[in-house]
Amino acid sequence: MCGINGLISANLSLSQRQEIVERMNLTLAHRGPDNDGIWSDAAITLGHRRLSIIDLSAESNQPFFSHDKRYVIVYNGELYNYKELKLELQRAAHGTADQPYIFRTNSDTEVILAAYLRWGIKCLELFNGMYAMAIYDKETKKLVVMRDRLGVKPLYYSFSDEGFIFSSEIRPILRAGLKKFILNREVLSEYTMYQTVLAPNTIVKGIKVLMPGHYMSVEEGKVLVTQYYSVNKLSKSGDDLSYSETCHKINDLLSLAVQRRMEADVPFGAFLSGGIDSSIVVGLMSKVSNERVQTFNVSFDEGEFSESRYARIIAKRFNTNHHEIKLTPRDFLVDLPEALAAMDHPGGDGPNTYIVAKATKQSGVTMALSGVGGDELFAGYDVFKRMATLQSKAWINTVPVLARKAAGYLIKKRKGGVSGNKIEELLGLERIDFSSAYPLNRSLFTEKELNILVKNEKTFDTIRAILKLVPQEENYLLSAVSCAEINTYLQNILLRDTDQMGMAVALEIREPFLDYRLLEFVLGIKDHYKYPHTPKKLLVDSVGDLLPKEIVDRPKMGFTLPWQHWLKNELKSFCEYNVEGLEQKGLYRPGAISKLWGSYIKGDKTIVWSRLWHLIVLNNWLDQNKLDIR
Repeated sequence: MCGINGLISANLSLSQRQEIVERMNLTLAHRGPDNDGIWSDAAITLGHRRLSIIDLSAESNQPFFSHDKRYVIVYNGELYNYKELKLELQRAAHGTADQPYIFRTNSDTEVILAAYLRWGIKCLELFNGMYAMAIYDKETKKLVVMRDRLGVKPLYYSFSDEGFIFSSEIRPILRAGLKKFILNREVLSEYTMYQTVLAPNTIVKGIKVLMPGHYMSVEEGKVLVTQYYSVNKLSKSGDDLSYSETCHKINDLLSLAVQRRMEADVPFGAFLSGGIDSSIVVGLMSKVSNERVQTFNVSFDEGEFSESRYARIIAKRFNTNHHEIKLTPRDFLVDLPEALAAMDHPGGDGPNTYIVAKATKQSGVTMALSGVGGDELFAGYDVFKRMATLQSKAWINTVPVLARKAAGYLIKKRKGGVSGNKIEELLGLERIDFSSAYPLNRSLFTEKELNILVKNEKTFDTIRAILKLVPQEENYLLSAVSCAEINTYLQNILLRDTDQMGMAVALEIREPFLDYRLLEFVLGIKDHYKYPHTPKKLLVDSVGDLLPKEIVDRPKMGFTLPWQHWLKNELKSFCEYNVEGLEQKGLYRPGAISKLWGSYIKGDKTIVWSRLWHLIVLNNWLDQNKLDIR
């Protein structure tokens, strides 16, 4: 797990490029405290910061070269099936001139480079891992930049008159000094609505994200982006399996995914909230580990916010070496400035992950497994139930729109709150179906409310384009919801926050539920297996008696903090400062943000903290990074 940088420019001298990439590497120092490497040739300079996880020797430092020095790689991530591929590469390829590869390290980095030398870009089809990497051919002067199937590891890039630049984070590109970057105003309404910017765009105009499952080749000034993998496919490989056989297959795939992710040459453990997903990961780790698994739970004295008692149940059941890290909300507030400073891209989440990652790292581990992805795969969110209910009420489209609007108005008056406003907007749509209703799922405002804050002509353009690619087939509605959640919330909020907040403290985080073989199988399962009565029943049944009843039947909580209280008290002056700053920047309609804040302070129940916090974070991020807002 590391950070990578690169710059191609025919206009800059070697010393200029070297200086720029050195500065970029310094900006990424938190991602890789173990080694700092830079290499230059002709018009390219590559940089690498290393966090040593597999093969801790100096021989595995990067940039890493092929035996003949023709190819050089910088790589961020982990290849979970590198040992199997290594064995294959050590054998001569049958019926070809390919000779056995002689390895000089035990790293997965060398396996990736060797695989590229033998199979070319088709090696991506063999990789099971999380990665963002670049391989350069000194002979042809061709650079290939690649990102993993699900976008677990980030890769940002930008083109300018000075050349092509890429990095594991946005901030090194901002600080490279190649050009003056400005705020991407075209995505402001999208950020306001969804507390994020959906890939390939970012909050910075001119800086893009290489999409998951894509690679980019740069050669002779020409750029070609190619997709090699898409999550939006239903394999249906388990269509003929009984429910019992389906559960058995899931157990096998998930167990293997966990086992693969336990490969490391450093101390490691697992986040343990006490929820179903993290408890399953810990249980499966305990089955294959020769040592007691180290588990980490951040707990609060306030019972309303603490899940520690559930974590203790799992720790006792699997005899883990359990670390319960007790914090007061005030402890978290002390660390909040660090968490905000660690944000590479503004958003409405992240500090929660930072506090868990920091506490885990301070306990002596360098890698931790996480339950991220379980809800998206196994229908754990309320949106799955809402979309299923909507599908069962398709008759509602036979009701005239005017009548639906009237009903929506009455529901809003009776129900009130954010949900009442969303129901009113939903019933007012020309046609109500998955594609039209889903964009409202994680929106913080209705379109009407958003228009009061900011001009919003392009708010839904990206998400509608995403939904057009989602497979919508009869009996697979829940898979469609999974694909939509993966392509939006998971990739653009959860995974980004997991990466930036974990790497801010040099902690690698791995997610077994995002093993692509498991994902493909589960997406190909019909609805009636996934959500017969309760969320995630299929997952729970798949692991048999692994979990105790107390965990299976417990209410879903998630890692929560008393934000609603903080914004009105301990964080009030910080919030007011940033609300005023946002007003002065003129990004929103005059007085709109101040009015929103005023309504919140007065106790308006339709204005919850999450509708404001990401806006406060945006102003803070713009100030910290000195981004031009013109």
